[in-house]
Amino acid sequence: MNQSATDGSAMPATTVSSPPGGPPPAPPAGPLRCVRWLGLLGQSLPTALVFGMLVGLGLYGHQSGWKLPKSSRLVGPAEEQPDDWCQEHGVPETRCVECDPALLPRAKDHGWCKEHGVHNCLVEHPEIAQLKQIPDVSGADRRRVAAALRLVDRPENNGVCKNYRRRIQFATLEAMTKAGVDVAVVDRQPMTESLSAYGVIGYDRTRFASLSSRLPGTIWRMEKGIGDRVRAGEVLALVDAAEVGRAKAELIQALAREQLLGRIVDRLAPASAQGAVPERQIETARAEHVEARARLLNAQQTLGNLGLHADDDRLRRLAEDKDKLLGHLRWLGLPQSIVENLNPDETTANLLPLKAPMDGVVVARRAVVGEVVDASRMLLQVADISRMWLSLSIPPHEAGKLALGQHVRFRPEGRRDELTGTLVWISTTADERTRMVEVRAELPNPEGLLRNETFGSGRIILREEPQAIVVPNEAVQWEGCCHVVFVRDKEFFAAPDSPKVFHVREVRLGARNEEHTEVIVGLLPGEAVAAKGSDVLRAELLKNSLGEGCCSR
Repeated sequence: MNQSATDGSAMPATTVSSPPGGPPPAPPAGPLRCVRWLGLLGQSLPTALVFGMLVGLGLYGHQSGWKLPKSSRLVGPAEEQPDDWCQEHGVPETRCVECDPALLPRAKDHGWCKEHGVHNCLVEHPEIAQLKQIPDVSGADRRRVAAALRLVDRPENNGVCKNYRRRIQFATLEAMTKAGVDVAVVDRQPMTESLSAYGVIGYDRTRFASLSSRLPGTIWRMEKGIGDRVRAGEVLALVDAAEVGRAKAELIQALAREQLLGRIVDRLAPASAQGAVPERQIETARAEHVEARARLLNAQQTLGNLGLHADDDRLRRLAEDKDKLLGHLRWLGLPQSIVENLNPDETTANLLPLKAPMDGVVVARRAVVGEVVDASRMLLQVADISRMWLSLSIPPHEAGKLALGQHVRFRPEGRRDELTGTLVWISTTADERTRMVEVRAELPNPEGLLRNETFGSGRIILREEPQAIVVPNEAVQWEGCCHVVFVRDKEFFAAPDSPKVFHVREVRLGARNEEHTEVIVGLLPGEAVAAKGSDVLRAELLKNSLGEGCCSR
């Protein structure tokens, strides 16, 4: 219990602590307000900063026309562009030929050439060429252009495109070099336009023969083997065929009877004329003689069908000496070089020779001595390999470009050189399995180096142009609707301050190889075009066309 001081004043109150577990004592009012203000400030500061940045960006955009500064200005004042810089074309505005065409007046616009498929056609208007002197387009050049465009369908340009009016300008020669652009001079050189296809070499089937025995029998002797060269009519093999012996015997009998009846007719004819022999008897004798004559001819034909030709006159001369007649028929069809080595007492008269039908090489042999054979069995194959066939498969949509007599160049697998032949056949139908059109060429093979069933790649020559106008492959660009090249202005080096300008030129393309592309229409020899780095000019062309379209007016 509190007691009052003796002097009557009140004693200071003693602070009583809260019981355990009760609420904490409240902080003083001043510090609480500071904490609250700091929290509100921390929450609103990011919003205020973003709002301030947006306001600043709006003020800058209003003053600068919403154009971003170039990197050169951001780096420092030493790299700033001149005040008259043309932002659109990347050159000083006072020297920009696109903004001020009077700095480099444009040539007369001749518009679209329907015949050649380009704007401002140089074939019809050579004065447009970027050359110091107006070139002369000769009649030969006009014929070359017409033939090249007529041969196949060429890539076409858009007739309403206006990019050909554009000119790409560099601020300085150093700027062009720094951009990686280099030029090449338009030149002439031989170019070949061809249609490529895979092919296979085979024997010329008009000079190829599969030989078999015309009669059943056994192989008596083989005269030639694989790889042997043979001449037409040379004996390749001998077959022992019993039918040959029977045919020879039939011939001897027919010959003897025909001669006998002939003598009878000759003897009866005078007697019949005198009336000593009845007419009926002489008619019967003549009929029998005719029948014997027919039988003799039939026997001769039977042997002839086997390749054993029995000459009638020689048979009649030998008929008087039976030994000579039998000797002649025994070796019928055999050359003297073989007969000389044969023993009549040990050799059968049933020998049937297999002869080469042409000059060539034995390319296959399927029989050995003593083997039984017949007409269905292939024994030998002979091919004239001095000329081979090349078969190529062509897509149907490409077949219309072909014509008989066109040159064909073929490189077999494993060889570096190309062989040249002539197109001799174009199929009138497509293969039912591959849907390809087969064509055939003849390849000379005088040295016999080509192999049957050899694969390789071939080219059918559609056109050979000895004086084609060409540019490096990298000089040609596709800008979305036209093939273009960038032609250096003829006054590029006229003075140090001459505008460094490249003209956009539409072109029609022809043949192409590993390094060059033929330009059928659109360029003339002597002009300079952007080659290396021409894609930089293409990018500039397309950049300035954004939002307008490449065919805008």
